[in-house]
Amino acid sequence: MKGKCYIQGTAAISPQPTFEGDIFQAPLVHTDSNLLACIEPDYKPFIPGNSLRRMTRTLKMGLTAALKCIQDSGISTPGPIITGTGKGSLQDTEKFIKEIVEYKETALNPTPFIQSTYNSVNGLIALQQKCTAYNNTFVHRGFSFENALLDSIMMIQEGASHTLTGAFEEITKEHFYIKSRIGCWKSAPVNSQEVYQHLSPGTIAGEGAAFFTLTGAATPESYAAISGFRMLYKPSEEKLATALRNFSEGADLIICGRNGDSNHEHYYDVLDACFPGVPQLPFKHLCGEYDTAGAFGLWLGAQILKAQQLPASWFPMQDQLTAPVHSILFYNHFFGEQHVMLQLERV
Repeated sequence: MKGKCYIQGTAAISPQPTFEGDIFQAPLVHTDSNLLACIEPDYKPFIPGNSLRRMTRTLKMGLTAALKCIQDSGISTPGPIITGTGKGSLQDTEKFIKEIVEYKETALNPTPFIQSTYNSVNGLIALQQKCTAYNNTFVHRGFSFENALLDSIMMIQEGASHTLTGAFEEITKEHFYIKSRIGCWKSAPVNSQEVYQHLSPGTIAGEGAAFFTLTGAATPESYAAISGFRMLYKPSEEKLATALRNFSEGADLIICGRNGDSNHEHYYDVLDACFPGVPQLPFKHLCGEYDTAGAFGLWLGAQILKAQQLPASWFPMQDQLTAPVHSILFYNHFFGEQHVMLQLERV
């Protein structure tokens, strides 16, 4: 990665109280249902009531997180809008498919079909903000958010003053059931705060929306700098180790996507071997597993770097930093296939 880009504003809607208030004093929200659902904010200050009634959870969460991020950055109108999602609006997709069967392909309501498209959130953001700049949505499973981030970085390197970059995902009962049938989730109920102690096949499901305003120049309000970026598809342990060692210089803290799934724990054994003695913070007990969980991990890293402290109740395994953190390595993968490494630096 050539040069750096800077996180100027951010916002997240997640299963934790991340949207409003002081996250460093926030309690840990946990569940024993193997599914972490988002704590949804009051949408009325962000979305008109007549529009709100027609929108599903994904659209509301994505649009509201984006608008909050724009507010946080102090930018009046966003430039390029670039997002990633693995599944888009599942609720609309399922509703439309059910109505096809129920009404035998006649008298269908077009709204669920229109809102089920992956770029619906981007379109809503652009319409509300009157933004006519570049607008793109990536749908690449575990690389969805990361490809959106890569596209944003390239846009900034080519001269864009800023980009609005984010990800959004939802989980429905039907989707949870389907993925449980193929072994994605743990077979027995596990308390989410103890997921790392229950090393067995499968993990816990999650959802969320996170957005970032990225710029090419730092300001006193910047959260963090992104200085390194690498993606790998189904790497061998040797290739993963080589890639991780390229990030080994100066990493004071590691944020990792460890999730209690024994099928893929060997990748984190490689991480442990490459960074002996460096503190690690796993984050999947906070948000669960989903295609774009990496966006939540990046949001968390940016918050820690700017505030130089940890949300104590979220990380009882290490409730405070023993030294200033100048550099964070973020490592995550999606069910062993898409692997991502990010280097974050203090501004």
